[in-house]
Amino acid sequence: MRLPRSFYARTSLAVAPDLLGLHLVHRDGATLQIGRIVETEAYMGPEDLAAHSAGGRRTARTEVMFGPPGHAYVYLIYGFWNCLNVVASPAGVPHAVLLRAVEPVANIASGTWGPGLLCRAMGIDRTLNAIDLRGDVLWIERPRGNGPAVRIGTSARIGVEYAGEWARRPWRFFDRDSPFLSSCSAAARRRAGIA
Repeated sequence: MRLPRSFYARTSLAVAPDLLGLHLVHRDGATLQIGRIVETEAYMGPEDLAAHSAGGRRTARTEVMFGPPGHAYVYLIYGFWNCLNVVASPAGVPHAVLLRAVEPVANIASGTWGPGLLCRAMGIDRTLNAIDLRGDVLWIERPRGNGPAVRIGTSARIGVEYAGEWARRPWRFFDRDSPFLSSCSAAARRRAGIA
């Protein structure tokens, strides 16, 4: 069952840890790709200098962040990688949660440990920007039955050193037991039997 709009209509700091253990689902034709969310980062614009909406910056790219909650914000970094964010907070408050990693559950054949790899493995690109996450193409749902327990860890966010003190906020949330985290070493993944 897709998450209700009210789930997303909270601050990104509330939404980010609550996404851990839930399933990200992408319907690609007749195929459902499913990944268990194991790593997120909260962005609290406009105050947060690490957020794309820092200072209330409203551009064609960031416009979706100012809209209603529960939509996808997909953008390109380094001219190559797509990144998927979940728009949070009520309309007009530009918060977002970056999905950094998922554990493959169904129909995912390549690495998903990092936001760019996640999007590549699940066929998520900018054509899905602004899509409603309560629709029939891309959504987040609670797993059926009892999924593995989540032991939540926190740390500073990754790759936002330019944001000064904001970069040190412990707004990265992750399942401490997952070998699919973007911060796991290749050796740790090999020990867990992941190619």
